[in-house]
Amino acid sequence: MTNTTPKPQPLPQPETDRYWDGLKNEEIWLQRSKTTGKYQFYPREISIHDPASGAEGIEWVKVSGNAELFTFAIVHIAPHMGFVGDVPYITALVQLEEDVIVPTNIVGVDPEPENLQIGMALKPVFEHHEDGQTLLKFEPA
Repeated sequence: MTNTTPKPQPLPQPETDRYWDGLKNEEIWLQRSKTTGKYQFYPREISIHDPASGAEGIEWVKVSGNAELFTFAIVHIAPHMGFVGDVPYITALVQLEEDVIVPTNIVGVDPEPENLQIGMALKPVFEHHEDGQTLLKFEPA
């Protein structure tokens, strides 16, 4: 019997539209505080580094996506029926060179601990779906 349960998908919100639209074009756009220059992820309506500046205190900046592996786990038991056909897979936190940490998956490498090393260089991969959603994943650089 084939599993036809769809995977849960991120739900874009108005404050995240620029991020999701960028991924569709294979670009990564992050928010940056205009006063401190610090980046933030996930997108929000205001800067977490200078909340008093309000919505005017943030700007969107296109970034390279160059990253390092911060931490990872290899998933062997699907957390949702939609992922049953994907196990095992690598879930991870990656640190972009802009000093923000992004949750993601590592692809392009067998999901074995010996294939991964904290601090290893990663590059972005854009996974386009038929429903129009694009997800940001990473692979070894």
